[in-house]
Amino acid sequence: MRSILSLLLFATALPLAAQDLPRRPDDPIPPQVDAMYERGLAYLGKTQNARGSWDDSMGGEPGVVALCVVSFLAHGEDPNHGPYAKNISKGIDYLLSQQNSTNGYIGNSMYNHGFSTLALAEAYGCVDNPKIAPALQKCVELILSAQKRNNSKAWRYTPDSTDADTTVSGCQLVALYAARNAGLPVPDDALKNGLAYMARCRGSDGGYGYTSAGGPKPTLTAIGVLCLSLAKDKEGKGYQASVEYLRKNLNFRDRHYPYYFEYYMSQALFHAEPDTWNDWNARNIRYLATIQSRDGSWPGNKGQSFNTAGALLSLALNYRFLPIYEK
Repeated sequence: MRSILSLLLFATALPLAAQDLPRRPDDPIPPQVDAMYERGLAYLGKTQNARGSWDDSMGGEPGVVALCVVSFLAHGEDPNHGPYAKNISKGIDYLLSQQNSTNGYIGNSMYNHGFSTLALAEAYGCVDNPKIAPALQKCVELILSAQKRNNSKAWRYTPDSTDADTTVSGCQLVALYAARNAGLPVPDDALKNGLAYMARCRGSDGGYGYTSAGGPKPTLTAIGVLCLSLAKDKEGKGYQASVEYLRKNLNFRDRHYPYYFEYYMSQALFHAEPDTWNDWNARNIRYLATIQSRDGSWPGNKGQSFNTAGALLSLALNYRFLPIYEK
């Protein structure tokens, strides 16, 4: 662990390397996407409570608040002066309020912590809040310390877990890559060890299982493909096999966590193959357009804030504002 002095020096120097949101590319945005996205953001904006969270079944979970915050940023909303600036600010403040001041842990699960780390990393450098940098540093340190204690050099539900799975591990890897993009130091060995665990859960057909190579699922495979894409490791046979596995499952819909699947599937295919992503994107737009509610939310049993954030983020690759979406 760093000394108190080095932490203070790091927190002071960090803004110099902060990231800026890139401009919207020249690629035209499908009008239907714009309409759907704006309605979804309007729903999230008007239903956010005074604390910065949401009042539905999962809306108080920091990980859900984090995804809602990222939904705003992914649309290129001005986080300091735009129409949703207060929503973004309240969401960030809520995440910061949920962080343990001693060890940096946010929430009560590594899902919450990982998505919160991602949100802080994407907000860092574009949201005017000096508390983000030291909080993000603590988040990264907790992820790294949890990995060191883990028998698989990966992650599961809590920082003290000794076993691992691909969903939690993938979440932490994406968070670490986002933090590295933001300018924070992330050891290469931590990323390599996490990716090695993910590879051990990949079968010969390219599909990823939950805690082993058995029982592969498209959702888990999308997470694995995204992690390899962020690692810039697309040349191996394993990556190509996994992309082919996803290509064969373009019509798949996860019955239990549909928006979680779409969130990862969209990113995985975007990084993998333009033509396949274009095909998936067109299908996803049509599907989400048919089920979006009148109030702009998306239905499901996980809470409208989570459903809506997941649906929006599966559409956000059409905008490509966030650094994590850069190829």
